[in-house]
Amino acid sequence: MSPPDPEELTQSLKSLASEEKFFLCGAAPAIRPPHYDFFCQWLDRGLAGSMEYLPKRRAAYAHPRGVLDHARSVLMLGASYYTAEDQEASAEHDPAFGVQSPEQVSSPQPRTGAGRIARYAWAIDDYHDWIHSRLKRLMAHVQLRWPEVNLRGVVDTAPLLERDFARLAGLGWVGKNTMLINKRAGSYFFLAALILDAELQYDLPHESDHCGSCTRCLTACPTQAFPEPGVLDARRCISYLTIEHRGPVPIELRSGLGSWWFGCDVCQDVCPWNRHADPRNSAVDTAGLQSVVDLLELTALDDVAFRQRFRHTPMWRSKRTGAIRNAAYVLGNQKDAASVPALERLLCHETDAVLRGAAAWALGEIGGQQAYSALARQHPLESDPEVIGEIEQAMARLNHSSF
Repeated sequence: MSPPDPEELTQSLKSLASEEKFFLCGAAPAIRPPHYDFFCQWLDRGLAGSMEYLPKRRAAYAHPRGVLDHARSVLMLGASYYTAEDQEASAEHDPAFGVQSPEQVSSPQPRTGAGRIARYAWAIDDYHDWIHSRLKRLMAHVQLRWPEVNLRGVVDTAPLLERDFARLAGLGWVGKNTMLINKRAGSYFFLAALILDAELQYDLPHESDHCGSCTRCLTACPTQAFPEPGVLDARRCISYLTIEHRGPVPIELRSGLGSWWFGCDVCQDVCPWNRHADPRNSAVDTAGLQSVVDLLELTALDDVAFRQRFRHTPMWRSKRTGAIRNAAYVLGNQKDAASVPALERLLCHETDAVLRGAAAWALGEIGGQQAYSALARQHPLESDPEVIGEIEQAMARLNHSSF
């Protein structure tokens, strides 16, 4: 059987991809990623933090053959999550949206008791699920028309340097904030890929960089997670800290979380290219979009309730401990005395030491007689050394303040 015609296969895939609401689509050869060595150096510097799955699969990232044997081509796809509803929800809860001043963006103030959610997670359904369903339809089309072609669809879980191949496929350039940026769409889009063992008609790589002298994304980062342009120190990134990181967040970074409960959009919100995002390109179901979460309600969820509410959403990634830990830090940053009873309940009755420690820190940030009394009562009853340390530090801070 003769191999499929590259032009016919490519055009067929691109046409169907458009129908599936992948508004960006480009083809690249399956080669060693141009930035593979940079990726390895980034790992060696320890900038991946505790994401051990990255160095464990280091060798697989060296070529798409690490995902699919005999890979020859990569079809890169972009699915937008920017919606008109984004703008309305942000206007209500996020005064920083659309503002290009880093000073304004670095300290957003949503309503008290609300925790902010990164835009990619606003939809009810986990994006992995609805993108995979679209990829499966593309794959079924190829297998029906060209059964001899082997292919695999991936959405950010396989060892593939997606942004490298997206640039090779002409979809955009990698900005100083390490995001892939498209001139027509900004950076509010998911990347997905089809890897094939057949040849495609390849697009021209995106060789130019349109960031220029702009450094808004670098200077706006609340936790200073960019040691240099194009380099992210995940250990300081709010998205990493609130989603991937397990255990307590380093104390010196907690205030930088601000009101971010799950993820962060600051480096994208300040990017001028995101003014070009078009809601008509969105692939997201706009029903039930949620840009904030009620933090006091969250602190009361047990394991069963948390699973029922978040099991099929992106927020499941942080698990209950991460979600409630984040809620405590945000409540501490917001410094509202109305949060003290919920935090006291966590401190005194929660079985997870990470959550008791987070509650102790938050009480120390909020201050007041009620917060101090809660810390003082729990101190002799606490058995975990780290939590005891959190309580003592919180009480020491309050001893040096007036209330």
